Amino acid sequence: MASVEEPLYPISVLIDELKNDDIQLRLNSIRRLSTIARALGEERTRKELIPFLGENHEDDDEVLLAMAEQLGVFVPYVGGVEHAHVLLSPLETLCSVEETCVREKAVDSLCKIGSDMRDADLVDWFVPVVKRLAAGEWFTARVSACGLFHVAYSKATDMLKTEMRSIYGQLCQDDMPMVRRAAASNLGKFAATVEPPHRVADIMSMFADLTRDEQDSVRLLAVEGCASLGKLLDPRDCVSHILPVIVGFSQDKSWRVRYMVANQLYELCEAVGPEATQTELAPAYVRLLRDNEAEVRVAAAGKVTKFSCILSSELVIQHILPLVKELSSDSSQHVRSALASDIMGMAPILGKDTTIDRLLPIILTLLKDDFPEVRLNIISKLDQVNQVIGIDLLSQSLLPAVVELAEDRHWRVRLAIIEYIPLLAKQLGVEFFHDKLGSLCMQWLQDKVHSIRDAAANNLKRLAEEFGPEWAMQHIIPQVLETSTNPNYQFRIIILRAIALLAPVMGHEITSSTLLPALINAAKDRVPNIKFNVAKVIQSIIPIVDQSVVENTVRPCLAELSEDPDVDVRFFASQALQSINHAAV
Repeated sequence: MASVEEPLYPISVLIDELKNDDIQLRLNSIRRLSTIARALGEERTRKELIPFLGENHEDDDEVLLAMAEQLGVFVPYVGGVEHAHVLLSPLETLCSVEETCVREKAVDSLCKIGSDMRDADLVDWFVPVVKRLAAGEWFTARVSACGLFHVAYSKATDMLKTEMRSIYGQLCQDDMPMVRRAAASNLGKFAATVEPPHRVADIMSMFADLTRDEQDSVRLLAVEGCASLGKLLDPRDCVSHILPVIVGFSQDKSWRVRYMVANQLYELCEAVGPEATQTELAPAYVRLLRDNEAEVRVAAAGKVTKFSCILSSELVIQHILPLVKELSSDSSQHVRSALASDIMGMAPILGKDTTIDRLLPIILTLLKDDFPEVRLNIISKLDQVNQVIGIDLLSQSLLPAVVELAEDRHWRVRLAIIEYIPLLAKQLGVEFFHDKLGSLCMQWLQDKVHSIRDAAANNLKRLAEEFGPEWAMQHIIPQVLETSTNPNYQFRIIILRAIALLAPVMGHEITSSTLLPALINAAKDRVPNIKFNVAKVIQSIIPIVDQSVVENTVRPCLAELSEDPDVDVRFFASQALQSINHAAV
């Protein structure tokens, strides 16, 4: 008797837990569906478990979401693709619930299952599900249906395909805006499965309806689909069907639609070809750069380099550059910031002479902007201009502004300059670096902001790597050691950090003769924080120095620190001593 009842146990537990008041128990039960299905076997899973789940559609949204996700990977547990259709019913029910995330997950799972189904089963089982949802009384079902057509269409018969195109056309004209939005959002995926003659005839008709929709939320989704639709059509059809729509949308009454056009315009240029881009899309882009809404100008300004790449240099100089100059003093800081993040890429397109005459003054304006993010965006891309105009002109025109920013009141700007210094140093060379930037590097070690001091220490290491140990010994080490006696203990701590970073670059001789004595002196500091940092730094340089130096100099220093009154100093000193002992074994 026990052997007969035992297989019933998992389904009975599932039913009990799914009816439990505790949502966590119900969730755990759903997440164990695959385990329960394996215990039941394929046949009982099809006949008992799946029908039971189909009835359980009024649960908490979190439980339904987990169920929709689980069912999407359930094909192996019901006996493979020949029985995949049994999973469609509970998912069809979930496609009509109120909660959006549950519906979306159910549609996602249906798409997974549908793509695995055999052609005949897809026609017999999947297509009817799509048609029922598309004719559903509740708008939620019709919204879900829009996301399924691309899976069902390719395997359908010619008669069914005609019917499905007609149904999708009706969804594009549905009374509910939410359905029309879903139709607009999925039109590109559906169009990709439709035969080329029907794309031009039927899909473009649906697209036209959506582009004329009274709701701007529908129109902007139609704009989003323009690029994907344009790539499906040949250039001639794209110019006749898509291009007029985009040009019209660039002057749409809704700023959200114009914003979407500004984001999509570059992708559309590839679809319509160079001629239409120069004559039709370039004027549209110019309008967007002049748009009344700052959000639209932000989107357009962020694409200025990409757009300049596909236009002739004459058009860029004549139409784009004057607007770039206007935008550099735009009333919106976000527009200026978007422009600053992209403008440097124009230098290679414009060439050396135009960059010097026309672009450099704009860059200088942005480098002096009141908004720190604008300045940061320019600094981070300076190398793009350097490649075009050369280091001499860069140093004459832009470097004074960079030096000024090195003392900027906003610490993030100072940080960006520090991170750019090694690249500048490499480009400028040793002599120029000494004249203009060397003193700044030491100045940053005594900044009020910890992140700046830490970045300055890293900066010294990168400079030592770039110019070599001999240069560092002459120009960095003496000034670093001089700062090690600063009255402010925070500055003394950052010197310890600098020593730890420089030691591997400088090698064992300079570390033993110059850096280690500074550490030994710092071990006598009155501040415990300094002393335990000394112990940590000494531990890090043990592998660099010779064994004789370790025994004669390092060990006695650490032994003294290990008897310090402060518990943290004793702890880190003991750790360093242990590492010496391990290394000796």
